[in-house]
Amino acid sequence: MKEIISNARLNEEYIRVKHPSGATLILYPMKGYSSAYALFGTRYGSVDTTFKTKNDDDFVTVPEGIAHYLEHKLFENDECDAFELYAKTGANANAFTSFDKTAYLFSCSQKFEENLEILLGFVQDPYFTDETVAKEQGIIGQEIRMYEDDPGWRVFFNCLQAMYHNNPVRIDIAGTVESIAKIDKDLLYRCYNTFYNLNNMVIAIAGNFDVDKTLEICDRLLKPSEDPELETKIPDEPYEVLTKRSVQKLSCAMPLFNIGFKLPNDTERFKNKVRYSILMDMCLNKGSDFFERMYESKLINYSFNTYVFDGRGFFSIIVDGESRDPDKVLEETKAELRRLKKEGLDEESFITVRNTLYGSATATFGIVENVAHEALDCELSGVGLYYGLELVAAVTFEDVKNALDELDIDNCSISIIEPAD
Repeated sequence: MKEIISNARLNEEYIRVKHPSGATLILYPMKGYSSAYALFGTRYGSVDTTFKTKNDDDFVTVPEGIAHYLEHKLFENDECDAFELYAKTGANANAFTSFDKTAYLFSCSQKFEENLEILLGFVQDPYFTDETVAKEQGIIGQEIRMYEDDPGWRVFFNCLQAMYHNNPVRIDIAGTVESIAKIDKDLLYRCYNTFYNLNNMVIAIAGNFDVDKTLEICDRLLKPSEDPELETKIPDEPYEVLTKRSVQKLSCAMPLFNIGFKLPNDTERFKNKVRYSILMDMCLNKGSDFFERMYESKLINYSFNTYVFDGRGFFSIIVDGESRDPDKVLEETKAELRRLKKEGLDEESFITVRNTLYGSATATFGIVENVAHEALDCELSGVGLYYGLELVAAVTFEDVKNALDELDIDNCSISIIEPAD
């Protein structure tokens, strides 16, 4: 199945292919560009620890951190490391695991077909032994310990752990030293065979590449997969935050803070992301009266930021930065949101922020890397590549006012990292 999907606003189009192997291909050729960017991703992240297929009698639960562990191991086979192959072609290659996806990628300005063959080759050819798995435990264990002492990392995850009772998003993507000790090659193969089934995977490519040659390579190298009818389960999550406050001491020059406003996760996730992104820019972010007032009073500096943190099964607003008095920042933030609820938002400010966001959304389609990542994210989330752009274009002042009305200002947690004595 091959379809051309176009957008009149951008006057652009891309190709979506439901490949016979089960994989979905998103191909976005961009004329006049010298580079290409490709991702091979799976709908499998750190939150996916409980799952079943049609061959399982019931749901199974695996140790936290196994998705990240699997990403590390997949680059190796019995002959060489995939990075060695990319070094010969001159491509830049990498991979990442997030809360709800894992992806392998490369960018290049030459030898695209050769690089694509490398990507499709090693991602479909796992090789795990008891020895290599045991060796990786030490490497990932060191990575976990390193992040345990990172103030920026800890202030974020401490905030998630304060907000969420049961959702696996509260656990570090790499897991814990205790959880990864339970991982063996059999578990890795089980998770690989479950989540790296091509019916659960997307190939997203943008930039300078030949569509016909790309399809020929995919036809030749993608291995047909039977749909395992995969189901994942995320534990039920109470509406209220778990705890209001978390404080830890680490080595840092100034206290760091994350304030998390917890919202329900629902079917309107993408629309809500647009609504709350605009709302926070209007109310709190740089350019707002609140920011100028807080900055002049030296309660915050230019590290202050707000963003929507969302994914499968979770949705929240994060306010972060540095301050010598994080509790005062929390107090002032909540007071400003209450004031705006009472006095109302400014429509001119909405128009300015909405237009700025729309400009950023359209600019995304001029950057090869951004197009490829957006294509992967949208397809794995079950929406089209232009969906977010159309949401921004359609959002109204009433939508944003309703978002503020719906925001439970008291359902929040603050995480603080104080300088160690």
